[in-house]
Amino acid sequence: MSMEQWERLETERHAELTVARTLESQRHFVQLVPSEFAAAALHYPILFTKHPETGAFFAGAILGVKPGENLCTGEDGLLTGYRPADLERHGFFLVEGEIVIRRDDPVFAGGGQPLFDAGGEATPTFQRIRRALGQLQAGLPETERLVARLLALTLIEPIDVTLHFDDGERLVLDGLYTISLDALHELPDAEVLALFRDGTLHLAYTQAQSVGHLRTLAARRNARLAAGLGG
Repeated sequence: MSMEQWERLETERHAELTVARTLESQRHFVQLVPSEFAAAALHYPILFTKHPETGAFFAGAILGVKPGENLCTGEDGLLTGYRPADLERHGFFLVEGEIVIRRDDPVFAGGGQPLFDAGGEATPTFQRIRRALGQLQAGLPETERLVARLLALTLIEPIDVTLHFDDGERLVLDGLYTISLDALHELPDAEVLALFRDGTLHLAYTQAQSVGHLRTLAARRNARLAAGLGG
C-alpha cells in the first residue's frame, strides 16, 4: 500500500474528524499483545493463529464464531467487556513515529466521537487511541518473543474446536492453536522456573484457561437464535 493513500493526522486539517465504534460489531477475531492477556482473558477466548501471508503466529481474542459476527456486543453494537487495543486504534497507524490515517476507512464515515475538542485538544477518545497505538507498538515485538519462546519448547499445538447449535448447525473453527498444558507440565523444573521468572508461565496459564470462554460464545449464539436474532 503506497503512502499516497495515507494522511498524517493534524489538528487543523482534521479538526472536525470523528471516529465510529460500531464497526466492532462485525469483528469476530481481534489481535492481542501479551500485555492484554490478563484483561482480555476475563471476557474472551484467547487463541493463536497464523498470519495468512507470512505464516507467523500471533494471538487474538475470539469475539464470534463466524466472520462478520461479534457475540460480545450489547444492543448498541459496542463491546460489553474489555476493548482490545487493535479495536481502539482501528483506522489509525504509526508510521515513523507519526499517527497516520486512511480517510476512506469506514471508521471515519461520520456519526462517531470527535478526536479534538473546540480548543484543538485531544478528546478522551483520541487519548485512548494514542495509548492503544503505543501499546501495540511495544506489544508486537513482545508477541514475537513470546511465540519464539513457546515454539522453542514445542508448547504451541493445534486445537480442535467443533461447536453444535440448537438450530442443528455444526461449526468447525480451523487454523487455531493453543498452549499445551500437558507439554508444559512435562518440562524440566529448571525450564519451568525460567518461564515463571520471565512471565511466560503466567501468560501460558492465562491463555489456556481462557479457552473455556468458547462455551460462553456458543451459549450466547444459541440465545440469539432462540430470540430470533440469528447468528
